[in-house]
Amino acid sequence: MSPDDRSDALPTSDAHPYLRAATAGLRHHTRTLTAQTAVGESARPADRPHLDSLHAHLTALHRLFDQIAERTRPERPASGRHLATAHARLWQAADAVHAAFHLLPATAPGGSDCHPERLPEGPPVLTICQRHLAASHAVRRKTTATDLATPAS
Repeated sequence: MSPDDRSDALPTSDAHPYLRAATAGLRHHTRTLTAQTAVGESARPADRPHLDSLHAHLTALHRLFDQIAERTRPERPASGRHLATAHARLWQAADAVHAAFHLLPATAPGGSDCHPERLPEGPPVLTICQRHLAASHAVRRKTTATDLATPAS
């Protein structure tokens, strides 16, 4: 059996192992928030690290839906269209989270602005803005402005 054959032989549940791990992480955070509310802890507003993590999840899901829609569309066009719509909605969610991130106060003056060239140590390896910019390039290649402006039904 060649290495290429092994990837096709994996059960569906193992096709995207990182997706299961990310889902487990999201469930953990949801349970934690629910438990805090149940015991009467005051709800803390979102902060930049939480929105950065959420944005990372959304952009990863965006890439995953892009791949799945591309594979599904030729064989099942109707399902592919629905997945493409979900792909566009994930981009809208990631865009809104990115905007919310920049409306929150920075931990240090100018610390998280979209100007990595101003940092004395040089641009960081990956920031929310770099991730968002990379995702926006993918969106522009495959999604029209009309698709993105269409409200979710």
